Amino acid sequence: MPPELPPLPASTRAEAESTGRCPEVVDLLGRVNPALGGDTYRGLRAARALVGTAVALRDALTLMHRRGESELHAATLARALRVLDGERRAARVTLPPDPGS
Repeated sequence: MPPELPPLPASTRAEAESTGRCPEVVDLLGRVNPALGGDTYRGLRAARALVGTAVALRDALTLMHRRGESELHAATLARALRVLDGERRAARVTLPPDPGS
């Protein structure tokens, strides 16, 4: 069995939804990243999925805004993103190191 992840910090349901959607968006952007290679169909499928995931993220943030949740608690949400392996996932969105340097 995989190791148990540490618990996520306490959050509202909308915060949890938005925090959970962010890594999904990053994963999809990583699949679209042309610098990582792959085929166009894989990128197309990821781009199509990105639309729905972005809508879900927008909806969660809209709900937070309507409820008066005007601040994102960066430290808490960053901790949650680290639990969700956000650093590794985000690395797939950037350019790989230049092999000539």
